[in-house]
Amino acid sequence: MWRLARAAARGWRAGAARAPAGRLTVAAATTTTTTTTWTTGASGGAGGWYEWLAQSVPVHWAEEGLVALQAAAGLPWWAAIVCGAALLRTAVTLPLAAHQSRLLAKLENLQPEIKKLAEHLRYEVSVRGKQLGWSEKVARFHFKKNLRRIITELYIRDNCHPFKATLLVWVQIPMWVCVSLALRNCSVGATDSGVQEQFSAGGALWFTDLTAPDSTWILPVSLGLTNLLIVEIFASQKMEVSRFQKLATNFFRVVSVVMIPVAATVPSSMALYWLSSSFMGLSHNLLLRSPTFRRLCCVPRTKSDSDTPYRDIVSALTTKYGFKK
Repeated sequence: MWRLARAAARGWRAGAARAPAGRLTVAAATTTTTTTTWTTGASGGAGGWYEWLAQSVPVHWAEEGLVALQAAAGLPWWAAIVCGAALLRTAVTLPLAAHQSRLLAKLENLQPEIKKLAEHLRYEVSVRGKQLGWSEKVARFHFKKNLRRIITELYIRDNCHPFKATLLVWVQIPMWVCVSLALRNCSVGATDSGVQEQFSAGGALWFTDLTAPDSTWILPVSLGLTNLLIVEIFASQKMEVSRFQKLATNFFRVVSVVMIPVAATVPSSMALYWLSSSFMGLSHNLLLRSPTFRRLCCVPRTKSDSDTPYRDIVSALTTKYGFKK
């Protein structure tokens, strides 16, 4: 949900007729925010909301899809889980992330026009207020009311309302939850004991048993580091950020750390899926920064775009964290 935070922040700033702080892509966001929706849910008990959700129709569809993918590909379960995460990310969330990037680029390009119109509106309201004897409070009310109307008309004209940029979140989070619960059901034998047996021997390397938590903590720590890298990459950009964006950045940092012990308590199959999904999210977010790929996706060029985005990321990180003197 990085992108959600950015979309919300941009909508707020547009309402205040201020220039944007810059692009925070988040699919990061998206990647780290989806992990916040997980909870072990043991306190719900049998018949509780957690068990009801785990036995819901979408979760069963996810289970059937995983079993069908593994059977069709003939892969071991650990590889099927990784491929499934990559497939979902590429086929479902990447197109939505590209659509989100187009919307956010349009929003950014609207800011100079909004700022100019706000200045003109402020002058008109000031003149009108003096003619009619408005108080400062009344003048401010009319200014905000008309500015909201103008901004809404611009959103409609360019078809880029900020709420549309949250579509990725509304698709990715339910998908992430359903697949996670499907893997949990397969790991505990809630669906088919035969699948559970396959899971118990379907791992690799140090996580040979996908039904047991990763006692080495390699998968959980890798998950946390990947999510932290996502957050830090987009927090390291040299640009002015709002207070909301700073709070969001710190929130996602905390979530990334908290997810480490959470991932250490769930079956390895779930931790592997979370890590694979986060890694694909990071890859897609970096891909969406490529000028060539952005042109292929018809993303409008903005003032904050860079011709050397990856070099800028490395430079910003090394400067911020003192890796280079």
